[in-house]
Amino acid sequence: MIWSQSEKKMNVTKRVKFEKEANEDKGSTSQAMAKEDPQDITEIALTLAKDAITAAVKSVEEAENPVRNIDWITHGEFTEEKGCKQVEEFVSNWEYQSHWEHYTEFLRKEDVLHSFYYIYCVRWSIPTARRPIARITASVYFTIKVNKNKPPDTPIDVSYVFEGHSLVHRPGKIRFQEKWLRDIIEAKYVLIYPNIFQFNSSGVFQNILGDF
Repeated sequence: MIWSQSEKKMNVTKRVKFEKEANEDKGSTSQAMAKEDPQDITEIALTLAKDAITAAVKSVEEAENPVRNIDWITHGEFTEEKGCKQVEEFVSNWEYQSHWEHYTEFLRKEDVLHSFYYIYCVRWSIPTARRPIARITASVYFTIKVNKNKPPDTPIDVSYVFEGHSLVHRPGKIRFQEKWLRDIIEAKYVLIYPNIFQFNSSGVFQNILGDF
C-alpha cells in the first residue's frame, strides 16, 4: 500500500501522541507509588514483625512444654485389653484439675474392609459430696485402627473425638484443653435444668461444682 505524504504525517503524529500518553501514565503510576503513605508501610512492617515474634514465642513454648504423647504399641503387640490400657495412659497425661474423675471402657469392634476398628470411650465427670456418682458425664471416643495387611512392627493408628463434636484429633498433635470437657458438662446441665441457669449462664460450672 502506498501512503500519501499527508497520511504519513498523520500516522507519525498519532504515534508520538500515543507514546506521550503512555509515558504520562507510567509517570503517574511511579509518582503514586512514590507518594505511598509511609504510615501504611510502617504498619505493614510492624504487623510482619509481630507475627514473626508470635511464631517464635510459640515455638519456644512448644519446645519447653511439648504436647504430651505416649509410645503406642505396634500391630503385633495389640490386644483389646492393651488398647484400653494405652488409652487410659494417654488421657492420664492430660492437664486437668483434680475434681475430675474418668474411666475407660471398651465399646465394640468393627470389621471395616482391610482394618479392625476398636472403639473405646473415656467418660469424664465431676463427683461431689452429695453425688459421688455423677449423673452427667462428658465422653471422649477413641478409635484404634488395626490394619490387617500392615507389618507387625507398625504402630497402631489412633484418633479421638469429643462428644458432640466432629473434629478428629490425633495424639501428640494438639494440646488438650479442660474447657472442652467443661463445655460438654455445662451444655448438658443447661438442657436438663433450663430454669436454674436461665438467668445465670455465667455461673453454670460453679453451680455444678457446688452441686446446686
